[in-house]
Amino acid sequence: MKFPTRPLLLTLTVVAFSVLLLNRVQAGGSHYFPPVADPVVKEECGSCHLAFAPSMLPASSWQRMMANLKDHFGDDATVDDALKAKITDYLVKNAADTGGQRYGDKLLRGVSPSNAPLRITELPKWLREHRKVPDWEWRHKDVRTRANCVACHGEAERGYYED
Repeated sequence: MKFPTRPLLLTLTVVAFSVLLLNRVQAGGSHYFPPVADPVVKEECGSCHLAFAPSMLPASSWQRMMANLKDHFGDDATVDDALKAKITDYLVKNAADTGGQRYGDKLLRGVSPSNAPLRITELPKWLREHRKVPDWEWRHKDVRTRANCVACHGEAERGYYED
């Protein structure tokens, strides 16, 4: 039996490395969450704040949030019933425990989907990732709220939350 030649081994190594690298790129890294792709949802939700990736919360959180738009974190975000149904359907289909599982798993580890918070900023992984941010930074005039991801993550609108 003849052993593979050096060029063949090198080629196999390069192919294996490329497959690993490509998987990482396709996944978008550990801080990637696919942004909202539906233009209506992006416009409605994004008119007041970043249209958060549905894969950042489980379906139950999105359903509870959409059921109480009259008091959407202190604001009235009420929309007509047809629009509400469309937005809810999109968020639920792409939630962390449904269509967005590939991405949402990392943020929801250890969180019961039936008892998940409504705020992404209350998820244990989010809290761990941001524990070293000093309080004064949250109060900075360009930040003002923990939900203002784009203040620190310049590529958040494209789904990238790396520092």
